[in-house]
Formats: sequence, structure tokens, C-alpha cells
Amino acid sequence: MNRRTVLAVTTGALLLAACTGTGASSKGAEAEAADDPSKVSGTITVLTHRTDLVQDGTMKKYADEFSRTYPKVKVEFDAITDYEGEVKIRMNTENYGDVLMIPAVIEKKDYPRFFASLGTQAERSKTYRFTDYTTVDGKVYGQSPLGAISGFIYNKRVWQRAGITDWPTTPAAFLDDLKAIRSKTDAIPYYTNFKDMWPLTQWTQVNGSVSCDEQATTKLAEGDPWAEGADLRTADTLLYDIVHDGLVEKDPTTTNWEASKPRIAKGEIATMWLGSWAVIQMRDAAKQAGTDPDDIGFMPFPAQKDGTFCAVAQPDYNQAVNLHSEHKEAARAWIDWFTDKSGYAADNLALSPLKSAPLPDVLKPYEEAGVRILDLDDASGAEVKSIDNQSEIGLYKPDYRQDLVDLARGATKGSLDDFLNDLGRKWTETRKSLGS
Repeated sequence: MNRRTVLAVTTGALLLAACTGTGASSKGAEAEAADDPSKVSGTITVLTHRTDLVQDGTMKKYADEFSRTYPKVKVEFDAITDYEGEVKIRMNTENYGDVLMIPAVIEKKDYPRFFASLGTQAERSKTYRFTDYTTVDGKVYGQSPLGAISGFIYNKRVWQRAGITDWPTTPAAFLDDLKAIRSKTDAIPYYTNFKDMWPLTQWTQVNGSVSCDEQATTKLAEGDPWAEGADLRTADTLLYDIVHDGLVEKDPTTTNWEASKPRIAKGEIATMWLGSWAVIQMRDAAKQAGTDPDDIGFMPFPAQKDGTFCAVAQPDYNQAVNLHSEHKEAARAWIDWFTDKSGYAADNLALSPLKSAPLPDVLKPYEEAGVRILDLDDASGAEVKSIDNQSEIGLYKPDYRQDLVDLARGATKGSLDDFLNDLGRKWTETRKSLGS
């Protein structure tokens, strides 16, 4: 199973056939769940990327629990391996389930063409996190059932064996700690997951953590992400230094994501930058390997603002109601129940979308250390993705960071400053050309 994270990234052009189709305006009523569950009925199809949970019966258990509250609603799951590729094709028609995870290919401004509103942001934001990620003209069109926090997965036993007892507070201190791990243990200090590519995109989640700024996304839309002192320049510089100083696996082109899980559990790998969603996977790997799951720890990016660590909260896929569904009440009932009552976030040791919910156990160290959890303002998210796509940089794609790693390990020639400055030049030129 690959990452269960976050970022829905614009990966292609808008589906023209769906956008120009007819019928949406006549079906534009907001999806609502009836106050009386006994009056909600129908069979709904839920499209999901969680093939693993459908195959092992977990989703059926959720559906059975849901039916106790909504006895006249039958929930069927359509688990899709190539979720993005398959669903974007289906969305050229009106037949794309009753409930679905919003595919990355759909531009935010076009959500009203495909999905029924769940209500106003003004109201929903009082209760839920992540509402601005799917808000168009004040209305919310999707809700993530869980979230994740950015951070380093690490083997606490390995770090302690190297004599490290406190989280590093600066990139320089982090590098020193990795060097101590290299000299005092047999573990790989940092594992890039270079070959599987997608883990490299996780480094974009540093944005906001260094500056401790909830307007970090807005600043991407207005400035240069790789300016001196900017969050992404700090992140990419640290990644470069880790690789350049030989603190990674011998050959990044041979990494293996699935194999990395038992390796970090057994202490063969010390550290990986991922997100809180990965903790449960690494702890499960520890159980299977016969090691202590509590050895798997989680720490924030090594930077502080006024003596405080900050970490960014990000939504997983957002669930939405198909605008063309014949059972909008039932579909809305499923989304509300799955978000509020299912326990899905807790079952995955994930951040709940409910603002009133306590942090999961995996984030207790963050809570105890006073780490500030940031909910980034995503009002400029669509603008950022447009700049990213037009510039062909790929903030949420692995290519440019693979190039960065190649540069750091000497597989290509050039300087770090030239590399980052070139990214900044492309970004700002594109931003200006788009009138941002």
C-alpha cells in the first residue's frame, strides 16, 4: 500500500466533456441528509482508492455499522487500483459513483460542475478542518475524513544508540545527528526512497513549518518559493546536504518503499521524511518483524520559530457527493457519518477532521513538546497549482527532487544555488505571466 496522504495535485487538463456537459445546473441543489435517518433510502456506490480496506473487509464493517443508523441505505464499494486514471475517465459521463474521492485532475474552480455542495465554509469551518481546500465561492464541495501531519519517521532506538536524546532544532543540528548515527551505528542515517519517486514529493510539506506561517500557500502564489530563507529553499537545501554528505543509502536508484518499512522497524534505517500517516505502517512492520512498535517515533522538521516547532496538517482525499447522484441524501449521510462517527481517523492513527477531537496517540509527543499544528489557508491553492503546472516545476511531483538528489550525489553537474535559483526564476516568471 502506498501513501495515504494528502495533497490532491492538479495533474492534467480539465475534463472538457464533463465540463461542457448539460444537466448540472438543473441538479445543483445542495446535498443534505434528512434529519430522520429512517427516511433516507437508496443504494449508493462509494468509489474508493482504499483497495486494501475493501479487500480485507474493513470497509464492509464500516458499512454495516452505518446501516444501524441508516437501515434503508445500502452501501456498495467500488475499489479502484488506478484511482486517478480510472475516475477521470468515468467523469466524462455522469456515472462516477454517488460518493467519491475528488480526483486531482479536477480543478478547484470546477468543483460545482461535478459535486453537490456540503454547505457554506462559514458554517463548516467551525467544526471541520480542511474546508478551504474544497471551497468555491463560499461553498464547500468535499470533506477529508482524515488528515496527516508532516514529520520525520525515525527509529528511536537507533537515535538513542547514537547518543541523541533531543529533537534537533536546526538543519545543521539534524545533519550532525545523522553523522553521529553513521559513525556510531550500522544504520543508514537517512533513506531517500528515490526509486519509488513519490516519497520525494513529501518534502513540499515542509512549506509552512519553517516560517510557522498559516499563509505559506498564499506566499507561494505571491513570491519566490526558493528565495533566501524561504521554507522550500530550507527544505531542499537540507535534502541536498543529507545526500551530498553521504548520509543516505549507497545507491538511491535501488531503494524500495515496501522493503523500507521492515528495515526501519529493525533499525537498519534510522530516518525518513514522510508524514504521520506512515507511523501505523511502520509499526505494523515492526510487529511483523518481531521488533518493538514503540521504537517507531515521529519528529518535526528541525526548525523553530520563537522556540516553537511547527508542523503542517494536510487533508487526505476529500469525499464528495456526485452532483448527478439520484440518492444525494443517502450519499450525504454516508459522508457525514464516515467523517463524524466511523472512527476511521482514529483507526488509522490519523488526525481527525473534527476540530474538537484530541490528537491521535502518534502525535502525543508533538502535543507534549508544544508543537504548533498549522492549518494552512488554501484560498490560493488553485493559483499555486496553476503556476506549478505552467512552470513545469512539479512541486507535487518527484522529478525536480530526483534531479536535486542526482545533483547532490554527483550524478549530474552544477551548484545547489544555481539549481534553486533556476527554480525560483521559472516560478516567478510564470507567476508574472499569469498575472499573479
